[in-house]
Amino acid sequence: MDVWGLLFALFVRTFLFQPFTASSGAMEPTLAPGDIFVGAKYAYGYSRFSASLLPADRLPLGRLFALTPNRGDVVIFKLPRDNQTDYVKRVIGLPGDKVQMIAGRLYINGAMVEREAIAPYTIEGQLGKPVQAAHYIETLPGGASYEIVEIQGGKGFLADTPLFETPPEHYFVMGDNRDNSTDSRVPPEKGGVGFVPRDNLEGRAARVIFSAASRGRPFFAAIR
Repeated sequence: MDVWGLLFALFVRTFLFQPFTASSGAMEPTLAPGDIFVGAKYAYGYSRFSASLLPADRLPLGRLFALTPNRGDVVIFKLPRDNQTDYVKRVIGLPGDKVQMIAGRLYINGAMVEREAIAPYTIEGQLGKPVQAAHYIETLPGGASYEIVEIQGGKGFLADTPLFETPPEHYFVMGDNRDNSTDSRVPPEKGGVGFVPRDNLEGRAARVIFSAASRGRPFFAAIR
């Protein structure tokens, strides 16, 4: 590759699109472990984490061309407690939103989020064996719909939580595999994600380019 081709590839990866890999089952059924997907780096503007050519700690805070994620967006971000590890989760709470889980049901600003039961989903259980998990289509305020699973049927260790109030310029994120996701329901001091600062957003998960799971997902399928 000549120098211009290398510069073009570097520009695309830094400012437009970057491949990522789902390293766990926390986002199943949306992303299976091993799935390779493309993140749209421009979706929310650029910060020291989303467009850095230098180590992030050498670049200023702030966001250029800042745009706001919508509820339901699947976002890639740097884990706030180390500012280095890439995570992918779904935006559930916007700044000012109050979020709570009660008996496995999601509440936003005091209202229970709608969901519709569909056919059970086969997923790897805690002992590494396939299990049939409860499977739903959940619909957030604003209309975003997506699939979630509950391995323990609403009785998981994160099925009941305190009431969280999302701070300004932060987001509350969760995995679609509700009983197997360390997310904003777990504070950083306990090894969790906590609230995600706006500047930690790297981009929006856009399309799957390789699926490790044989579930009939078409090539370059859109992530929703």
